[in-house]
Amino acid sequence: MTTLATRHTIMRLAVASACSWIALGAAHAQEAQQAPAATAPEVSATEAEAKVDNVVTVSGSRISARGFTQPTPTTTLSADDLAKTAKPNLFNAIAELPALQGSTGRTTSTNSTSSGVQGLSSLSLRGLGPIRTLTLLDGQRVVGANVTGVTDVSQFPQLLVKRVDVVTGGASASYGSDAIGGVVNFITDKKFEGFKFNVEGGQTTYHDDKNGTLQAAWGKAFMDDRLHVTASVEYGREKGIDSPGFGEVGPNGRTWYKNPAYQIRPLSATTDGKPQYTVIEHAQQYQYAKYGLITSGPLQGTAFGLNGQPYQFNYGSNGVPTGTGAVTGCVNPFCVGGDLSGSVGAGTNLAMDLTRQVAYTRVGFDINPDHEIYMTANFGKVKSEFSPNPGAAKNANLTIQCDNPYLPSSIAAACASNNITSFQYGTANAIFPENINVHPTRKMQRLVLGADGRFPVFGKEWSYDAYVERGVNFTDIIVHDITLNARYNAAIDAVRLADGSIVCRSTVARANGCVPLNIIGNVAVDPAAWAYIAPQNGPQQHTRQQQDVGSFNLSGEAFETWAGPIAVATGAEWRRESYRVSGDPYGNGVTADTPNNASYPADPLLNATVGNNWYAGNYHNAAGTYNVREAYLELNVPVLKSASWGEANINLADRQTKYSTSGHVESWKLGANWKTGIDGLRLRAVTSKDVRAPNLSELYAAQVVVNNVVQYQGNTVTIQQRTVGNTKLRPEIARNNIFGIVLDRPSWAPGFSASVDYFDIKVNGVISALTAQQEVDLCVAGNQEICGAMSLNNPVATNNYVTVQAFNLASLHSEGYDLEAAYRMNLKNWNLPGRLTFRGLVTRNIHFLTDSGVVGTIPSEGAGANLGATPRWKGLLSQSWDTDKYSLTLSERWISSGVYSNEFIECQTNCPVSTVQHPTIYNNHMKGAFYVDLGGTWKIGDKATAFFKIDNIANVDPAPAPQANLSFGINPTLYDVIGRVYRVGLRYNF
Repeated sequence: MTTLATRHTIMRLAVASACSWIALGAAHAQEAQQAPAATAPEVSATEAEAKVDNVVTVSGSRISARGFTQPTPTTTLSADDLAKTAKPNLFNAIAELPALQGSTGRTTSTNSTSSGVQGLSSLSLRGLGPIRTLTLLDGQRVVGANVTGVTDVSQFPQLLVKRVDVVTGGASASYGSDAIGGVVNFITDKKFEGFKFNVEGGQTTYHDDKNGTLQAAWGKAFMDDRLHVTASVEYGREKGIDSPGFGEVGPNGRTWYKNPAYQIRPLSATTDGKPQYTVIEHAQQYQYAKYGLITSGPLQGTAFGLNGQPYQFNYGSNGVPTGTGAVTGCVNPFCVGGDLSGSVGAGTNLAMDLTRQVAYTRVGFDINPDHEIYMTANFGKVKSEFSPNPGAAKNANLTIQCDNPYLPSSIAAACASNNITSFQYGTANAIFPENINVHPTRKMQRLVLGADGRFPVFGKEWSYDAYVERGVNFTDIIVHDITLNARYNAAIDAVRLADGSIVCRSTVARANGCVPLNIIGNVAVDPAAWAYIAPQNGPQQHTRQQQDVGSFNLSGEAFETWAGPIAVATGAEWRRESYRVSGDPYGNGVTADTPNNASYPADPLLNATVGNNWYAGNYHNAAGTYNVREAYLELNVPVLKSASWGEANINLADRQTKYSTSGHVESWKLGANWKTGIDGLRLRAVTSKDVRAPNLSELYAAQVVVNNVVQYQGNTVTIQQRTVGNTKLRPEIARNNIFGIVLDRPSWAPGFSASVDYFDIKVNGVISALTAQQEVDLCVAGNQEICGAMSLNNPVATNNYVTVQAFNLASLHSEGYDLEAAYRMNLKNWNLPGRLTFRGLVTRNIHFLTDSGVVGTIPSEGAGANLGATPRWKGLLSQSWDTDKYSLTLSERWISSGVYSNEFIECQTNCPVSTVQHPTIYNNHMKGAFYVDLGGTWKIGDKATAFFKIDNIANVDPAPAPQANLSFGINPTLYDVIGRVYRVGLRYNF
């Protein structure tokens, strides 16, 4: 505590001292009447460091001043860099940067129905998640595309992007909440003149994921350059990779899918010196078969095929059913090999079908040469479509009565001879005529009105920008061909009446339209039965999210000192975030906002109180709002200017923020740059306190109620589990520390630059959700905040409850370093045409520790666990040859090999007894990946350029990613799961 107080004291003294210097200098400046500095156009970070006589703005800071070099590392991708990647979506090009880890796109979350992130192109720095990465458009916030506040890069006007700055350090003091991992700032060309368009198309080597992009932009100045108008429209379609359906088969000829999974023995069995976990391929889940399987009792192992004919199921591992639900030679729930035709793991779409429609315009009017007013309008619509799984697997959790008229007579007779009236049953429901298909659509409408300019103060030039913004995002998630659990259960429980007709057993269900469904074998589904269990109007979730912002920023040089100008940036911002989400009455429950209607008629079989009637997903109503008021001050103070010792400056920032929900919080930054007397050598360091406020989802998540049991004081207590948001959440608090060494184009190597930056990020009070049992354990351990979320000693047992919600309990620690190097050379010195450019970026993750704060757990190390988002090494290298007419670019993407989990103990024999924290595993190695891409351009005229691109030339397969259940067995967060891709296109400028 003393150390923290001392740091705060030093910070405040530094700010106060600098402010007093400004006041003193202003008086001197008034007397001197110094001439204002010239304002230069925006340039990249690298150019900013070279043109020290100009006024520049770099995304890691609000400072605009001559000679200012910010201490926070920033990687810049120019428009040319982005064009060379030839991606149909700029998101994919930026996500390849090594510091970007854990970003989401159209190949992630394809196995979910209502998570809200399907098809969302969101960027994540340092593996801290998109919610801790602030994504800006021209330095301004953009309305979130879901209730976590995360923006969708696909909705941005990408053809007008002039550069992208990736700030790989905390920037909350400059930009506010969410910038714990850093900032990604898309900067558009506000003064573009002319017309340009881009057309491209491509497909994979498997002739799928066919894609096409059309983009056009126009800009023109009017009224003697006082009125400037730019506009762009974009359309893109990536058709995705459809589900191949059931069985161990990859889509469209991909051969790498082999049903990987963990085979997990019980902890109690690990006293034999053998590992608990074994990674297997050709995993067969023996609790169901493609068209049905009896999973327990004397008839266990009987499967059903064409027209319901029974046969003996082929278990892998030479397994033999025991009659008790187990299978000899297999480890619950997997055998190896055997009949894999019913496997559902490969049935998830590898990539979603995604359509982008974007329109953007900016109109700027110069009131005079120093002041501009402007308006920007942005419309973005992103629509995706995918299938999370084929069928609707039921894992041995169905009960079939022996009098079911759809059973073959031989099975009915076997029931009688074995004196049973029912049996347990599992099926993949492969008879369903359609797979579940999900259709998320996001529509953004954003309007910004602003003014910017410059004015003199005491002989110094100051710049300002002010704007108000309203952004609205409408998100609609529509799901088709999904079943209602209660109707499915009623439909499969059939009986034969005296007149010979087959009906649903339940008279209540029968009176409300139940049509019996035969799930015994490969039989055609009665369309009426399908319409009953999977009605035309499926789950729906409609969200309206709104962001209102008012912001004012001021920047300039206060006065000159012997070491250079002292620069100031200050400003204030007000922001309000709100959302409302509504579901359907079957998903949400029947309320005044979601009543039964003609599309969703009342049905006594369905739970009208809590909803949750669909096979999968969460479709509940919710609403919430909060507002933010904040102000900041940032200073750049030169402290050294010497021919021998070089130049140095100190960069300070402080932001005071008040949230309507959680109150006051402070963020700050203290950094320094030293351009040493050694040719080209510069040192930089920055330490900062950064924050992330709880988002709308965490604060106001809709309540979901289910029954559960917990262990409390030695007893099993039945509870009502109420999952809901927590309005008492506090902001997450992070400490960022960065130290870097930069070698920037020394005289002895004028084309060479390199940097090494060490980073250390600690986030406390991380917002995370717990299970009901974990909350009970924490309460027993003395956490009074969590004790207030439950009641377990009620005289009336039905009044016992545990409120499951997020708390500020967890912590994160990310540590590592970034390496960046570039070398440019002109080949004319070798009597050869063109220029060569070599560039490399590498991130090394030393630690990525997660501490859940839960009783009985230990921090988990994620660095190098390749099932996650933070490999030990991630690199991006490129080599370009450019002439005035041609260019070729070779690039390499690299992910180091790793482990499945750092908590595993690898052993084959003489293993220690496995524990929950440190399970034993036979093989804990997960392969890395090395991808090579090739692209080129050909200038076929003064204004037209043709280009091509081949990604993943060697068609490298993704590494298997086993799970405890059958999944598509890959990690799309790290690995290329699509394969070799070809693209060609044409760019035209005039």
